[in-house]
Amino acid sequence: MSRVYNFSAGPAMLPEEVLKTAAAEMLDYHGSGQSVMEMSHRSSLFQGIIDQAEADIRELMGIPDNYEVLFLQGGASQQFAMIPMNIMKNGKAAYIITGNWARKAYQEAQKYGEAIAAASSEDKNFTYIPDCSDLPIPEDADYVYICQNNTIYGTVYHKLPNTKGHTLVADVSSCFLSEPVNVNDYGIIYGGVQKNVGPAGMVISIIRKDLIPEEPAVANTPTMLRFKTHADAHSLYNTPPCYTIYICGLVFKWLKEMGGLSVMKERNEKKAKLLYDFLDQSKLFHGTVVPADRSLMNVPFVTGDKEMDAKFVKEAADNGLVNLKGHRTVGGMRASIYNAMPYEGVEKLVEFMDDFEKNNR
Repeated sequence: MSRVYNFSAGPAMLPEEVLKTAAAEMLDYHGSGQSVMEMSHRSSLFQGIIDQAEADIRELMGIPDNYEVLFLQGGASQQFAMIPMNIMKNGKAAYIITGNWARKAYQEAQKYGEAIAAASSEDKNFTYIPDCSDLPIPEDADYVYICQNNTIYGTVYHKLPNTKGHTLVADVSSCFLSEPVNVNDYGIIYGGVQKNVGPAGMVISIIRKDLIPEEPAVANTPTMLRFKTHADAHSLYNTPPCYTIYICGLVFKWLKEMGGLSVMKERNEKKAKLLYDFLDQSKLFHGTVVPADRSLMNVPFVTGDKEMDAKFVKEAADNGLVNLKGHRTVGGMRASIYNAMPYEGVEKLVEFMDDFEKNNR
């Protein structure tokens, strides 16, 4: 069997060790005679899986006891509505628009209250992070919202915004568990797992308990969209995405065995440096992001010639380097180099880019 190097932005590659464990346990989980896909979510077996997954992510991230960890369906996009519906009690929130997903969250919040665009980088096609040191945040804003790492555009907040004492809410889907974070800096930190944590089908939302209201901010919020519903039921109000939780749990164990998030950050910095260093000296390829705001996870780059870009993507795929086509709003290419991407994969990519450049002068 020959596996490719998968640079997809999501669903993305998983650690090979995790896939091998899942394969070995597919038909018979721990002697139970059944697959995790088949077992009842009310069984003691599955309770052990979800309890261990929560314990491991708490350990990895240093999540304090005054935060809930919720495994929810609907992906990150459902949180765009769920957050204002639950915590926009004053009917006002500030959004920093640094890409498509932050903009979608901002547009969704406008349905439930006054969403204010406190800053934006749309003027330069989201190629930078705006200055967030002195934002025009209304005093009565319920929260400040960011998408911390922008999957499509390849930017990241290396420093969190000055929220002037307001609750920070962050979508960290594409940088989830890629480096240490101080959970106390956030009121809510959440991410869809399909990019850097597990298979598609779930979002993990880490919510400070005082932000989980007895009654949501928006009247008639559906039961399934209430934070309290899921917090009270410990993510088991209804049938959860059982297999996704199981795989995420295996990824958490893998991360711990690798040395935790500090080690992952070092690995990710090394991979990103290799690719960015090549882009900075290349005569054919160039990155699209202001260097100071470059992501460690998503690296967009272009040649400036659409036909050349298409040729590169095709020939790269023929050489086992797949899913490198960039998002339509940026064009060119994008290499997503999440935790599971080995250093060797980035080496192969850079070697191919170098050869391609030499052959296409």
